[in-house]
Amino acid sequence: MKSKEEKQLNAGSSAAPKDSYDSHESFEPNAKQLLPRLSQSQLQQLSPTALAYLGDAVYELYVRRYYLLPPQRVENYHRLVVAQVRAEKQAKMLNLLSPHLNSNELEIVRKGRNAATGRPKRVDPQTYRQATSLETLIGYLYLTNTERLSELLQKLLLES
Repeated sequence: MKSKEEKQLNAGSSAAPKDSYDSHESFEPNAKQLLPRLSQSQLQQLSPTALAYLGDAVYELYVRRYYLLPPQRVENYHRLVVAQVRAEKQAKMLNLLSPHLNSNELEIVRKGRNAATGRPKRVDPQTYRQATSLETLIGYLYLTNTERLSELLQKLLLES
């Protein structure tokens, strides 16, 4: 006798389950599946520190993608990426972007700067706050306006 869960699983399927490798249709998730929109109230619940946490990952992914071509050894990728995601470099990138930011974005940067607590011993407090500000802005734009995020990231001058 089938369990209730098995019946529910089988109810939606016809004959045999489709193997995605056998099908000519590929699974292409759309943006809504990959990144469901947050409501304004959900967004307001996020602290600048949480936005910086997300922004750090988004920025590193952007830098990794930037250096993906031409193909290189993993050690070279790592060296290039680490040089770009260091706090000192992120602070420089924020200074480069600042003239292009609107008033709302500057407010997010200010909140990120004020939320920066603690820091690695090798980095001075001002540099760390600027790096956290950039990460906060990136996290915020990732959640609210990916087109604007892309526009700003393209202004960055990453080095080879």
